[in-house]
Amino acid sequence: MASITIRNLDDDVRTRLRVRAAEHSRSMEEEVRIILREAVSEGRSRPRNLVEFTRECFAPFGGVELDLPPRGPMREAPKFS
Repeated sequence: MASITIRNLDDDVRTRLRVRAAEHSRSMEEEVRIILREAVSEGRSRPRNLVEFTRECFAPFGGVELDLPPRGPMREAPKFS
């Protein structure tokens, strides 16, 4: 198994990482391994576009119904001379 060293890590990032690890009852090292594993996994389920992301966000609330105004005819394209 390989190991890496991360230099010049901001104190704020280190502190947030330590807190995140504690929240998950893990060491900082294990938390970093999990973060990296998830970041590079190919089968990661991420919304591919804004519509999918929006649906994922609002699905737990039963969705959202929007009142859309009726569509009228398109205007004519400008004529160039």
